[in-house]
Amino acid sequence: MTILVTGATGRVGRHVVDQLVKRDAPVRVLTRDPAKADFPEQVEVAQGHLLDIDALRSAMSGVSTLFLLNAVTGDEFTQAIVTLNVAREMGIDRIVYLSVFDAKGAVNVPHFAVKRGAERMLEQMGFGAAILRPTYFIDNEAMVKDVIVNHGIYPMPIGGKGVAMVDARDIAEVAAIELVRRHDADGPLPIETINVVGPETLTGERVAAIWSDVRGRPVAYGGDDPTGFEQNMAGFMPAWQAYEMRLMAERYVSHGMIPEAGDTDRLTAMLGRPLHQYRETAEALAAA
Repeated sequence: MTILVTGATGRVGRHVVDQLVKRDAPVRVLTRDPAKADFPEQVEVAQGHLLDIDALRSAMSGVSTLFLLNAVTGDEFTQAIVTLNVAREMGIDRIVYLSVFDAKGAVNVPHFAVKRGAERMLEQMGFGAAILRPTYFIDNEAMVKDVIVNHGIYPMPIGGKGVAMVDARDIAEVAAIELVRRHDADGPLPIETINVVGPETLTGERVAAIWSDVRGRPVAYGGDDPTGFEQNMAGFMPAWQAYEMRLMAERYVSHGMIPEAGDTDRLTAMLGRPLHQYRETAEALAAA
C-alpha cells in the first residue's frame, strides 16, 4: 500500500516527499502538472487536483495513508471536505492533516477556521489521524526579504505577544514520521493533535534585532498596524486574500502563537535533533 501526498510541489509538501523517500516509504504524489513535478524516480506521479473526483479516485487506488495539505484558496474548505469524503469512500482511514496553530480559537481568520472544520470532520467520522498544527512558517520571510534588506524595515506585523515561528523542514519531517508510523501500524491509530512550533517565541522587535545583527546595520520593526501590510499583499495577490492576511496578522498581534508546555520538548524528541532557528533563515536570505 502507498502513501499519497497532496500539495507535493509546495514548500512543505516537497520536503515531506523527500523525507518519505529517505525512509524508503512507498510514495505517490498528486499534481496538476507531472512535467513540473521533478521528483526522484521511485516516486509515483498522479495527475489531477483535489476537485477532480475521477483523478482523485484514481490517485487514491491502492493507498492506505494520506497527507492532506490544502493551499489557501477561496475553495479550500470544499477541497478538504471533498478529499476526505473520497478518501473514506476509497477505504483510506490513516490521515496526516496539515492544519494550523490555534485552529479552534481563530474563528474569524478564514484559512484558520476552515481547517478547524476539516479537523471536526476527522474527529467525528472516525478517521485515524494526526492533526498537525504549525505556527507561522519561517520560510515566509522570503516574501519580505527585499523590504528588510533594501529599506531596513521588518514589515510583518507579528506584535509583541510572540510567535513561535517554525521551519518548513521541521513541519515536513514531523509529518513524514507520522505518515510512516501510521502506514506501518497494524491498524488505524487514534486521533492525535500535535502543535508544530519553533524553538523561540519571537516578537516583532526581537525579529528586527536578529536582522540588525545579521546585516550589521539597523533594522526597525514596522509596527503592529496591519494596514500597510494588507496594501502590500494586495500588490501581488487578490484583494480578498490580502484582507485575509490582514486578519491573520491581527490575530498575531492580539494573541500571538505561543507554544503550550511541552510542545518543543515533544518535537525535539520526535526528531531526535534541535529545531531549526529563525537566525538560520535570516542568514541564508541575507547571503542570497
